[in-house]
Amino acid sequence: MKRIGPALAKAEAILAGLLLMGMVGLIFTGGVARMMRNPLNWTIDLATCFFAWAAFLCADIAWRNGKLMAVDLLGPRLPPRGRHLLQTINYAIIAVFLGYVVYAGAWLSWVSRARSFQGIPGVSYSWVTMSLVVGGLLLLATTLVKLARHLRAGPHAPVPAGEG
Repeated sequence: MKRIGPALAKAEAILAGLLLMGMVGLIFTGGVARMMRNPLNWTIDLATCFFAWAAFLCADIAWRNGKLMAVDLLGPRLPPRGRHLLQTINYAIIAVFLGYVVYAGAWLSWVSRARSFQGIPGVSYSWVTMSLVVGGLLLLATTLVKLARHLRAGPHAPVPAGEG
């Protein structure tokens, strides 16, 4: 089980990188084709789909590594127990929100399964909306791991960088 986390993180980083490179390649190809007076309108649409997936994967990578932006005005002014309680509440709020994102994303994917993506026949809009579900699940798993570590560490443990 301990090997799944690093393997998943590595696969997630590789997939996010490939999606970002694919997005750039598609936009560049679309631009070159447009300059040659032979526009490929589907390149922008597919790049948008890649962006939706890459955004969630990159958000999870940043969240796991403590690299998301944070503004911590109240935490440093609280005693250790108060800081611990505030961080626990923050993780709980994030987990509830991500649970809703997964639920709403699954519902949206279900109701949009018959809709074609940007008019491309045979490609369901659900391929884009599933990024909400998969990304939300990855972020939720990361949040629950962070919450479990936080609760195990207790109120007197030092706060990791980026966890303010």
